[in-house]
Amino acid sequence: MPHEQWFTEVAPGVIAGEKITSISSVGLYVPRGKGAFPSVMYMLATPASIAGVPRIVVCTPPGPQGEVDAASLVAADLCGVHEIYRVGGAQAIAALAYGTRSIAHVHKITGPGSGFVAAAKRLLYGTVDVGLRAGPSEAITLADESASPELVARDLLIEAEHGPDSSSLLVTDSRSLAERVMALLPAKMAALPEWRQAFVRTVFEAPEGTGGVMLAQSMQEAIEFVNAYAPEHLGVQVREPFALLPELKNAGEILLGSRTPYSMANYSVGTNAVLPTGGFAHTSSCTTVYDFLKRTGIAYLTPAGYASLSETTRRLAEYEGFPAHANAVTDRPEL
Repeated sequence: MPHEQWFTEVAPGVIAGEKITSISSVGLYVPRGKGAFPSVMYMLATPASIAGVPRIVVCTPPGPQGEVDAASLVAADLCGVHEIYRVGGAQAIAALAYGTRSIAHVHKITGPGSGFVAAAKRLLYGTVDVGLRAGPSEAITLADESASPELVARDLLIEAEHGPDSSSLLVTDSRSLAERVMALLPAKMAALPEWRQAFVRTVFEAPEGTGGVMLAQSMQEAIEFVNAYAPEHLGVQVREPFALLPELKNAGEILLGSRTPYSMANYSVGTNAVLPTGGFAHTSSCTTVYDFLKRTGIAYLTPAGYASLSETTRRLAEYEGFPAHANAVTDRPEL
């Protein structure tokens, strides 16, 4: 958490700063379509609760019997979140934005979801703060010849099993590694339960799939591709991962080394797994308390500070054609 407020004297008698305030109401979207996600519940509810949001609302789709996932309810309770609605999809986003007879509207909506949820958020831009774009999952594993083909093959399946619209790529400058990983993938896909197997086969084998192996001519070219793609998750399995870190500019999260698979970050390592997707890691950040806070500028002028700035203010106001602005600093005899 940042300091609640701060000030600094930017010039003699000129004091400026910021006040930090929590957003008054937020809606957290916790998906359910391709599995239960208590991890998403606590990844969203923990920073919202720490930020001190007075009203935290959760929308999550019901299960086959109309129930809310039990583990997600426990996670919400541990985070102090108790306003939960059994509704999902675009209709949940609309309810949070506009309000219904049973759901009061919120000022911000955040959380991952399907393509329909992402589309609903885009339509509501300007009506409500739609927060981070967190759509279908995507991951890049950046690896060199030192990486273990076995571990890389396992890690490629992690994000692919999220759904048929997920992306999972190996980007490497090692032809040997690429060939060995491709040889391992079929058996590893076949060993998965049938319904998850269908997802990963679509990602890696179907014409519309967005998974695969990309061979770069050099590690520098591989890094340039990663930075242009700006993946949600970036795993780095190279001989010296910390040496590459300064060159990796655009990613929702960067997981260094072979002992930090995506699943550790998704559940337990401490980074937040609700991340920008679809290239938005070029400009957006991982979910933190800052997503639930807002900054308000604060200023104060002493008599000396006022005197030092009034002529500058008058000149700029007159140049831009705002006489009332100029008059406000020239016609203040009481000062």
